Amino acid sequence: MTERQIKLSQTEDVKNFVRAASKCNFDIDVFYNRIVVDAKSILGVFSLDLNRTLTVRCNGSDDKFNQVLDQFAIA
Repeated sequence: MTERQIKLSQTEDVKNFVRAASKCNFDIDVFYNRIVVDAKSILGVFSLDLNRTLTVRCNGSDDKFNQVLDQFAIA
């Protein structure tokens, strides 16, 4: 299991992130504080406060998805 910190600031960012997550065959959660949503749910991700830094927890690994995470990663 891996965790990464990301920032999704625009609508297109959310769409690209969810599209990439949906192609993975393992569970991916996005959360901050006590709110946890499925990364493959566009409505779930849009329901989060996108002004905050989000944590992504992956229960597997995929090179293409990791490239997408790199685009939105917080340094």
